[in-house]
Formats: sequence, structure tokens, C-alpha cells
Amino acid sequence: MEGHWAVDFTSAQFWIALGQIIWINALLSGDNAVVIALACRGLPDQQRKLGMFFGAGAAIVLRIFFTIIIVYLLGIPYLKIIGAAALLWIALDLVLPKDHGDDSSVKSSETLLKAVGTIALADVVMSLDNVIAIAGVANGNWTLIILGLVISIPMIIAGSAIILALIDRFPVIVWAGAALLGFVAGEMLISDVAIASRFGEEFQHAWELPLGILFAVGVVAVGYAIVRLRKQRAVESVH
Repeated sequence: MEGHWAVDFTSAQFWIALGQIIWINALLSGDNAVVIALACRGLPDQQRKLGMFFGAGAAIVLRIFFTIIIVYLLGIPYLKIIGAAALLWIALDLVLPKDHGDDSSVKSSETLLKAVGTIALADVVMSLDNVIAIAGVANGNWTLIILGLVISIPMIIAGSAIILALIDRFPVIVWAGAALLGFVAGEMLISDVAIASRFGEEFQHAWELPLGILFAVGVVAVGYAIVRLRKQRAVESVH
């Protein structure tokens, strides 16, 4: 995948892709928002906002850096196939129930510098799923990558509580996001360089939409089946 900056701001496709990047970030960054709150909880009140602001800035820079690396790597044959498999795993993990409670493994920081460092480090460690998903949606367009990250990360920090509340109230948001990731995985897989060289570009274009839809439906179906099975086992264990 060759990175590029060219973009048509009047194109509906650009705004749809930008919206998808922001949406994916909001869905996949719930844990990051919790870490930010925990890292800053030990700061004096007047420094908490600064800690979140500078921590977000460091997170944006590092995420852009790692996303651009992924964009270059996805140009290597077969790596898009691996990336698609990773996206499918991320999509399934997204719809499975999680505990977003307090995480004692994340220590609160007593100084502003330590809080910023904790936030930046945690974001790098926890954001591989975001980076792979963004690289897939942006399709090598660095303008989309940077705009999406610059817009979404501060939004997540400022509205993390609102986002988590909306997700709890409207679970369909999560399921739709998982379907989107499945669709992106299908498109990513079929666009791999190895498939183009073996079957040709016409084959890729013909299967891009069907495979994306198939993966989207498959993720939702498998995720739903796993959730139902877990609930059934939980009921059986009680009795």
C-alpha cells in the first residue's frame, strides 16, 4: 500500500471514510479513556486537564507515527491478509462483554510529567487495534489518517463518559462498528498484493464488495453466537 496525501474534500467517499475512522476510534478507545482517567486521578485538580491535554497530544503524535509504519508494511505481499485476520479478531472482541471497571494495574501519577508519560505509553500499547483498523479504512491516505486521529482522540478524552454511556444504552452501536470492521477486513484481504498478482485486479474489484459484506455479516453472526453461548453457560452454572 503506497501512502499518499491527495484528497478531494468535496467527495462523499472522503467524508464517509473520515466518519468511519472517528467512529472506529470511539468504539475501540473505551479502555484508553479509562486509563487516561486513572493516570490523572492522583494529580491536583488544576493539573488534571493539563495532563489529559498533553497526554492526548503525545498519543496523537505516536499513533500517527505507528499508523504510517503500518501503511507502509501493508504494501508487502500477504501482510494485508494477516491484517484482515487481525481485524476480524478485533471485531469479535469488540462485541464480547467486557468489564470497564477500575483497573488497579494502572497507577495514578503524582506529577504532570509522569501522568503524560503513562497516558502516552498506555495508548501505544493498547492501540494496535485502532492503528490496523485506521490503516485499512484510510487505504494509505495520510490526510485521512491524520485528520481522523487529530479529531477523534481529543473527542474521546473529552467525551469518554458520554461515549461509554451511549454504548451501554445502545448496544447496536457496537454491533454496527463490528460489522464495519468486518467489512474493512474483507476489503483489506482482497486488496492484498499477492492476490492481485495471482488473480488480477478485475478479480479483486469483482469480489471487494461481496467479500466485505460476507465478512461483516459473518462477524455479527459469530459474535452473536458466542455471546448467546456464554449467557447460556452462565445460566447453567448458576443452576
